[in-house]
Amino acid sequence: MTLPEDLMSQPQGPHASVSLAEIARMVGVGRAAVSNWRRRHESFPAPLDGNDVSPQFSWAEVEAWLQAEGKLRGPVSALDRLWPEFEAVGGRDSMGYLVAAVGERLSPQSGGDLPGLLPVIDTHQADLLDRAVQVADREGAVATFDFLYQRWLQTHVRQVTVTPEPMAALLIDIAATAHGHRVRTVLDPACGTGSLLLASARPGPGGEDPQLFGQDHDPVLAALAAARLAMAGLPASVTVADSLRADAQAGVRADLVLCNPPSNERDWGHAELATDTRWTYGLPPRTESELAWVQHALAALAPGGTAVLVLPPAVAARRAGRRMRAKLLQAGVLRAVIALPPGAAPPHGVGLHVWMLAAPGPENVSSDLLLVDAAHGLDAAGMGKPGLDWARVQDCVLAALRGEHSAGSVSVPVIDLLDDEVDLTPARHIPRSDAASGLDLRHGWTRFDRHLRELRDVAGGLSGLTPSDGAGAGTRTTVAELERAGALKILAGQSVPEHLVLRGERPENAVPALTSVVLSKEAGHWLPRAEAARGEVDGTMTVTASQDVIVVGLARDFRVSVDDEAPSVLGPQLYALRVDPGLLDPWFLAGCLGAPANVRQAGTHASTSSRVDVRRLQVPRLPLREQRKYGEIHRRVVSLEREARELSGAAGTLSRSLGDLIAEGRLTGM
Repeated sequence: MTLPEDLMSQPQGPHASVSLAEIARMVGVGRAAVSNWRRRHESFPAPLDGNDVSPQFSWAEVEAWLQAEGKLRGPVSALDRLWPEFEAVGGRDSMGYLVAAVGERLSPQSGGDLPGLLPVIDTHQADLLDRAVQVADREGAVATFDFLYQRWLQTHVRQVTVTPEPMAALLIDIAATAHGHRVRTVLDPACGTGSLLLASARPGPGGEDPQLFGQDHDPVLAALAAARLAMAGLPASVTVADSLRADAQAGVRADLVLCNPPSNERDWGHAELATDTRWTYGLPPRTESELAWVQHALAALAPGGTAVLVLPPAVAARRAGRRMRAKLLQAGVLRAVIALPPGAAPPHGVGLHVWMLAAPGPENVSSDLLLVDAAHGLDAAGMGKPGLDWARVQDCVLAALRGEHSAGSVSVPVIDLLDDEVDLTPARHIPRSDAASGLDLRHGWTRFDRHLRELRDVAGGLSGLTPSDGAGAGTRTTVAELERAGALKILAGQSVPEHLVLRGERPENAVPALTSVVLSKEAGHWLPRAEAARGEVDGTMTVTASQDVIVVGLARDFRVSVDDEAPSVLGPQLYALRVDPGLLDPWFLAGCLGAPANVRQAGTHASTSSRVDVRRLQVPRLPLREQRKYGEIHRRVVSLEREARELSGAAGTLSRSLGDLIAEGRLTGM
């Protein structure tokens, strides 16, 4: 098979093999769509390599086939065509070094540490590097490097931890608020791929960039950090070494130290570093590697300098570290402990802490510790929204640092913290103000009363219903028979390309993306409406219409609902049953399909991951008028469940508010 003439002009290589998932990503469809093409079309190219589970195909042959069959929405970019060859180079390290080499070739500045961080590459890699530079001539140097770096990061996301951009920006703002004078030097002793150093590169008053110093024990990450900084045209020195065991930047005294160090390390050098001069506040316990990083950062500060570190919340309270926390407080170098809401950075399920420290010195001592709980009050003010409200978190933190204390922050005298535990967890020291508690109570009772009225109204219409005598509906039919009769159509959900799914608060013109795990439209997974419409037309996405019945096909998560707020994009293991309203009532259908006895009959029960055969689910044969009557009852049952959940949530909020007031002895009116 030969390439079309317009595609032959693009850079190609002999090693461009791709998987089904990579084909789907480049074409912008789900993997299921590519699998269907392969199964239905005998002309689909044969695999070059791999196995039946993960076959590898020639991208040149696949692209030519897609072009001939009219499956391409538009021309595949040279960058998309180039990436499979980078993936074929090898594993995480080989790919990472090659991406860094691209940065070295494309960066506006030459020299520096980067060439010394890169290994010698073979002939094929050198050829691939040359072709990446050719692509950059057309696509742009920055766009080419960023594309390759982001693809590498996505491929190895489980092996590489990166500080998210909003988190990095917050750390820089914290440092800027605390550090009143010009920052000439910035150090990150565990720099990873350089995210914090890049975020810190704000020119000084004279327009000059600060000197950046980075170090990491992982040579690939260090090379990528150096490449990213070089591409940004920033003066930087990046070295490869374990900062605790073999500090290659020991001579650097930084105005600002930023660090998101590794955590929960047991083999960090406790025994061999027992007499290290950095341990001004005592040898960190073997289980407290994070406190070793804290002292390393303090030792690297220039006079008047500031350190900002991201640490697990346990560091503020673990018993093993209480003596060292006490010494940091007594020395006056620990200035603030800031608790962030879960989701700020990996691991996303943990609410990380930010410690802000000042360089030791008699003129730089504080007798108070600022404690900030950035999650304080967030439940009532937007924590339930998709994603993290970074603007609100930033406002809370920076206001506290400026001295504008609110219900989420407090300055505590050091002497009050020097007890047997030396627990620096912010939430344990921040009182709830009278105004905040009163406001919580008023809002809580208003919400509770509203849902209580709604629940009573719904329950009033259902409480009079009683079982009738007799056997009930006689004959039954299955979903499969209804499909054959044209009463409904079954639409199976499909894999949605990951790069099309956006996360965060959903705009009004966006379409929610639902999966068997994330079935809530408020979960923050969505697609632009234009992408959903295009996918529906192409047949590569399953998009619901109003009153479609959505069924989860997994036994452990089986649910049935009516989509009365369509459209939605359905992922795998979800089905949309689109009824003919002249033959079938959707609410009646949903109520019947969701019956527990029905599910038990249609499930395989082979394991906890067993599926429910949607076509085997049964429905009573009833006239449309009867269906609508039962459908209205099911609609009210759904409302009953929803209002009960809302009432339970409102009661929980009230319970917490009243509990706080009881504990403070601030309740009147009894």
